[in-house]
Amino acid sequence: MKILISADMEGATGVTWPADVLPGTPQWERCRSMFTSDVNAAVLGFYDGGADQVLVNEAHWTMRNLLLEHLDARVEMLTGRHKSLSMVEGVQHGDVDGIAFVGYHTGAGSEGVLAHTYLANSITGVWVNGVRASEGLLNAHVVAEYGVPVILVTGDNLTCLDAAGYAPRAVTVAVKDHVSRYAAVCRTPARTAADIRAAAKEATALAVRREPVRGGPFTVELEFDAEHLAMAATVVPGAERCGERRISYTSRTMYEGIRTFKAVTTVVSAAVEEQYG
Repeated sequence: MKILISADMEGATGVTWPADVLPGTPQWERCRSMFTSDVNAAVLGFYDGGADQVLVNEAHWTMRNLLLEHLDARVEMLTGRHKSLSMVEGVQHGDVDGIAFVGYHTGAGSEGVLAHTYLANSITGVWVNGVRASEGLLNAHVVAEYGVPVILVTGDNLTCLDAAGYAPRAVTVAVKDHVSRYAAVCRTPARTAADIRAAAKEATALAVRREPVRGGPFTVELEFDAEHLAMAATVVPGAERCGERRISYTSRTMYEGIRTFKAVTTVVSAAVEEQYG
């Protein structure tokens, strides 16, 4: 049995504000160990539950945040940027039985600690076939096309509620309770590690491959905080304006959809000016 862990950082233990997750800051350096603790707890829990192999895919920012030397010796880690499926890279090879979203968060325009979708700012909302989407929902659509169930989700309490919409059977762990976008009531690393390990052990029983879901076509709509960003996004083939600050595109599969999404966000990120956005 092989488990893939998609590891993001905004939903990790103790993380509540931008400096906690921005590579190079003293706070990021401090929070890396708590992020690693969350991931390692999931790794240990999956091995406790009978997994034979666990692969961790780094999914935050530069995708070089976890402390490999602090992970269980049995695990393997995929680190670094520029991967075909980004946050869920590795699911496409046909050997993954279940996936965990560790350290996840809610989507742009929603309540939640450090809520966003791919870009830390600029995007104010994402919808898939009319449903407001978080990164969790987007990635759940992708992995469903490979028959891989989402079995565990960790993050703040609102992230756990969000997961109920796209992975209702998944085991969830709230490592903190949302107060505002930059504040939360946090559990200690010792407590969250124990909770995540127990949840991962339980979730291992859900790691059963399914028939691939062909849910397309998918119409993805993005709203930005400035008009020029919508204009910039239309250089991506298939992306069209559908409002003053909105674009949309339609893909036959979410494999295509997430790759187009990545292209749009890359173009938009390059179009953001330092002072005026």
